[in-house]
Amino acid sequence: MRPGSATVTYKLLDSNELVVRFHAVTDKATPVNLTQHSYFNLAGGGSILDHVLTIDADAFVAIDSESIPTGALAPVEGTPFDFRSPRPIGAGIQEADIQLANGQGYDHCFALNKPQGKAMTRAARVLEPRSGRVLELFTEEPGVQFYSGNFLDRSLAGKGQSYAHRSGFCLEPQHFPDSPNQPQFPSVILRPGEVYQTESRFRFSTDQPG
Repeated sequence: MRPGSATVTYKLLDSNELVVRFHAVTDKATPVNLTQHSYFNLAGGGSILDHVLTIDADAFVAIDSESIPTGALAPVEGTPFDFRSPRPIGAGIQEADIQLANGQGYDHCFALNKPQGKAMTRAARVLEPRSGRVLELFTEEPGVQFYSGNFLDRSLAGKGQSYAHRSGFCLEPQHFPDSPNQPQFPSVILRPGEVYQTESRFRFSTDQPG
């Protein structure tokens, strides 16, 4: 790979896992924080608010009214952001909470509970209760951005349908956003001679419908 380049590899396994691997090198000190923005709807269409979400995180990155991180890690305890136990996405999304107002819903990076280093751990699990379809995210990254489709407005279309408000969600494994401006966050600076590589796995299965 030539200096100053990045690649992403997608691999679909027989075990119903989608493996996403990023690799990058540079010839100058460069912020590198790569992820992907796939939308999911385990029901095949309609609202995602009944999907039951679990995120293994005690805190999330607080944002201001422009969706820029403030630098604070806010505890999820006692807030609509507490997905440490399974909870429908829509259960608290209408609550009067300044962070929900700033993001117009969920559009926040969760600081995962995991050991230091690049350990692959489960970050999130989503269950669609009627079909029993399950998505689990495993990642080496320290955070995962959860986005609840707040800005979908039917202007995007594909596979015979247009995508309405909150008809898809995203789970984006990554380092914390705005890390170059927040020295207390894990560094995203890649230097010459170093190699950026990270892997995440999206595992699909079925559970008994609730």
